[in-house]
Amino acid sequence: MLRSMLAATALAALSSSGVLAQSAPAGISDDLVKIGVLGDMSGIYADVSGRGAVEAVRMAVEDFGGNVLGKPIEIVSADHQNKPDIAATIARRWYDVEKVDTITDIVGSASSLAVIAIGQERKRIVLATNGATAEINGARCSPYVLQYRSDTYAMAKATAEGILAQGGDTWFIIGADYTFGRTLAKDISDVVGKAGGKVLGSVFHPLGTTDYSSYILQAQASGAKIIAFANAGGDMINSLKSSAEFGLTVSGKQRVTGLLVFITDMHAVGLPTVQGLILESDFYWDLDDRTRAFGERFFKRVGKMPTMVHAANYSAVSNYLKAIEVAGTDDADAVMAQLRKTKFEDMYARNGYLREDGLLIHDLFLFQVKSPAESTKPWDYYKLLNVIPGDKAFRPLAESACPLVKNG
Repeated sequence: MLRSMLAATALAALSSSGVLAQSAPAGISDDLVKIGVLGDMSGIYADVSGRGAVEAVRMAVEDFGGNVLGKPIEIVSADHQNKPDIAATIARRWYDVEKVDTITDIVGSASSLAVIAIGQERKRIVLATNGATAEINGARCSPYVLQYRSDTYAMAKATAEGILAQGGDTWFIIGADYTFGRTLAKDISDVVGKAGGKVLGSVFHPLGTTDYSSYILQAQASGAKIIAFANAGGDMINSLKSSAEFGLTVSGKQRVTGLLVFITDMHAVGLPTVQGLILESDFYWDLDDRTRAFGERFFKRVGKMPTMVHAANYSAVSNYLKAIEVAGTDDADAVMAQLRKTKFEDMYARNGYLREDGLLIHDLFLFQVKSPAESTKPWDYYKLLNVIPGDKAFRPLAESACPLVKNG
């Protein structure tokens, strides 16, 4: 009797002190780890998301053996149609009804922000491998998000500094009229201004625009040396093609550049049109032996080389599963704690670590698009100009607007 009373008293003391409450639940909830791939399966971003994202995640799961801590891993996928409300609806259903543990890809910054907000409410992890806006690690950051790819600040900084070094000191920006395009336009304006350059104007177009003539004419009339496109996917492809029709190329008195360019864009437009283009990327399939091994496997499954987002999906899911294995549980708080201890080093993330604002800091690469004569094989499109260490590429933590940052 006395022993039982003492045990009960000790248990109550541990509980009231928070010791038991701080212990993360062990094992796998629902005896299953479920990963949701939410992206654009048929729209203007299908080449950088879509089936390729699903296959990249499937490759990561297969390479992990199909199970973690003795429990199976399941993949579900859905098309959010580039609509944040649809993305939010799917995320709620996945988290609440289908018991999805994490959602990855989520192309489109507005859709990413919508899903991240729900992930924070539900205390579920979001692998933001495709949303680029710096707001994800800024004012709208979350303790349950990993922004895995280069954000608008890093893209703007890397691209602008490379072009400014070549004398491109006046800019005109043509951007997509939603969160990503406007954030990227602001970031490029800040970077150019700090470097002593000047942005002479900007104009924004609806998502999915096919006629860019009026925007390009405004850019030409500005007299800017650099006409920069702050859009992506099908919009980027159409922008570059329209520019060529107006006599604008990546060289000459007025030249064009893309701030978020994927290798699938280069493939669609063709080297004769974009040769010489300077671009930032987190990944290139032909960079080294590690990237080539992944790229060639991916090509056999999808029929095209992977974009940096496809590689990011593979890397993010692989590291998420490793964190579950080390933590001994799929509990979101425990997994996030483990991810913050992780050193990320694979074919995508070089010298990587997760900052308290949810941003994955890793090396970035500055490339130039090859001429047709320089390209010696299919998808041989880039030559490396520079490796940019993550600590120099991304916004300093001291300047972060994220409320999770202690010194922010």
